[in-house]
Amino acid sequence: MKVNLRRSILLGLLSLLALPVLAGGFDLLSERDASGGLKEALMQGVSNATLQLSKSDGFLANEKVRIPLPDTMRQAEPILRTLGFGPSIDDLQISMNRAAEAAVPRAKQLLINAVKKMSVQDAKNILLGADDAATQYFKSVSQTQLSEQFLPVVRQTTSKLQLAQQYNTLAAKVSGLGLLKAEDATVEQYVTRKALDGLYLVIADEERAIRQDPLAAVGKLAKKTFGLLTVGQ
Repeated sequence: MKVNLRRSILLGLLSLLALPVLAGGFDLLSERDASGGLKEALMQGVSNATLQLSKSDGFLANEKVRIPLPDTMRQAEPILRTLGFGPSIDDLQISMNRAAEAAVPRAKQLLINAVKKMSVQDAKNILLGADDAATQYFKSVSQTQLSEQFLPVVRQTTSKLQLAQQYNTLAAKVSGLGLLKAEDATVEQYVTRKALDGLYLVIADEERAIRQDPLAAVGKLAKKTFGLLTVGQ
C-alpha cells in the first residue's frame, strides 16, 4: 500500500512539472527545441512509412492498407468469375496494389518538405493535439499535391489492363447517373485515393508509436520533446 501511495504521489508531482508543457507554455522546452524535436520525429515517421509501403507487397500483403476491388466491381465479382474473368480480376487486384507501391516513393520528399516548412505554431498544435495530429497536418498540406504525383504512376500500371479499361468505361456511365463517387470514376483515381489513405494510415501508426515510446524516436530533441509530453499523461 505504501509503495503504491508513494508511486501515485511521484507520478502526480511529475505530471504537475509537465503541466506548463501540456498547457502550451513550453516552459520546460524552448520553442525551437520543441519544434526541432517534433520535426526529427516526423521525418523518421515519414521515412519509415514510405519505406514500408514502397517495398514489394507493401500494400498487397498488408491487410490494413491492401487495396480491394472497387465496390461496383466487387459486387459483380462472382458473376464475372463465372464468366471466365477470374484471372483478369486477380491481375487487376495485384496491379492496383503494385501501382500504389510504385507511387509511394514520390511522397517522401514532398512530406519532408512539409515538415521543414512547419511553423512553430503548427508544431505546438501537433504536440498538444490528438494522437494523429501530425497526420492530419500532412493531409491538409499535401493531399492535393500527392494525388497529382501519384496519378501518373498509377495510370502507367493500370492502363495496361483490359479489365481496368472496361471498368473505366462502365464507371463513367454510372458516375454520370450519380451512382458512383466522382473520385472513383476511373481505376486510376480509385487506386490513387486508396494509396493515399494507406500512406496516411501508416504515418498515423508511426506517430502514435513515437508518442507512446519516445525512446524509439531518433534524435535527442525528439526524445526530449515526446518524453516530457509522455510524463504528463
